[in-house]
Amino acid sequence: MRKVYLDSAATTQMRDEVISAMTEVMQNTFGNPSSTHAFGRSAKSMVENARKTVASYLNVSAAEIIFTSGGTEADNLALNSAVRDLGVTRIITSKIEHHAVLYTVNQLQECYDIEVEYVNLKECGSIDLDHLAKLLQASDKKTLVSLMHVNNEVGNILDIQHVGRLCKEFNTMFHSDMVQSIGHFEIDLQEIPVDFTAVSAHKFHGPKGVGFAFVRKNSGLKPLIFGGEQERGVRAGTESVHNIVGLAEALKISYDNLAEEKPYVTEIKKYFIEKLKNEIPEVKFNGGCGDLPKSTYTLVNVCLPISAEKASMLLFQLDLKGIACSKGSACQSGAEGGSHVLNAILNEEDLKKPSIRFSFSKFNTKEEIDYVVEVLKESVNS
Repeated sequence: MRKVYLDSAATTQMRDEVISAMTEVMQNTFGNPSSTHAFGRSAKSMVENARKTVASYLNVSAAEIIFTSGGTEADNLALNSAVRDLGVTRIITSKIEHHAVLYTVNQLQECYDIEVEYVNLKECGSIDLDHLAKLLQASDKKTLVSLMHVNNEVGNILDIQHVGRLCKEFNTMFHSDMVQSIGHFEIDLQEIPVDFTAVSAHKFHGPKGVGFAFVRKNSGLKPLIFGGEQERGVRAGTESVHNIVGLAEALKISYDNLAEEKPYVTEIKKYFIEKLKNEIPEVKFNGGCGDLPKSTYTLVNVCLPISAEKASMLLFQLDLKGIACSKGSACQSGAEGGSHVLNAILNEEDLKKPSIRFSFSKFNTKEEIDYVVEVLKESVNS
């Protein structure tokens, strides 16, 4: 059976170079980075070199990079500390954020009785920046804005520079989940006035179980996890040296090859959209994913003209054909009530139809796209 992986927004295939770098560390550099002997110093050196590598690609200081277990922990770290330690009593976010943000905000509201406001969405699911400005003007409470850079389900890109300027104008802290953008877009965090970001290595061909938070210098952020003094006292726990080395290697390769790989993946997405429009004319593209300049080049989320009866089995049928994709997002697949993102932006009629997210990487080919579109066409016409 042919196998086609179009679920890179859920997780990416690791690069061979990353696996080799991690294997080398696991075999030869097994010391605890907190130990003072030579084995420990060697491991510590690898962690700090990785930190410097990450910082160099984002144009920040190494001291502003905190390694975590992934994007979810990094989101939790920033949001919890902002409320618990930094005096934030009001959070502005949107209803289409990742649940790592939404569930954390809900918990903070329950525990600390903070005010939570949701910025309006435009028809395509993009953030209404005029409404955001009004919300920022409307209160003198200490506020944090939490808006993701690239939406993980429909691919909309936030004008992060604009949001950052607004936050700065109103003396507001700004947190952005950048899990779907770092490694895929050039990001200069000196130019973007953001206080906290969350990043996950497995979204750019690195290992699972490791990520990092960018924490702006002198932010005052305090730990979420307590114990040792690792990560400058901000994140306790023995560092996962091989994973951290793998993260840095994956980020380095992604950025060193971005000029070549981004156009290639963009062409794969463009080809997929054109084939779908030609073969299934009634197809719709959710959010802004069908608009190449306004969405990430790595994914599309399509609403297919299939009855509700057929819709329930579509993902299963695609899997039987060897096609990996997601219903909504991987974090949402199988969840009752469907995707909270699609529920927020689609009409009742389109919500009854199947919406599938297909996401791409350098490992995909146009031949794979031809096969997937043919299978989708058969499913629609059967």
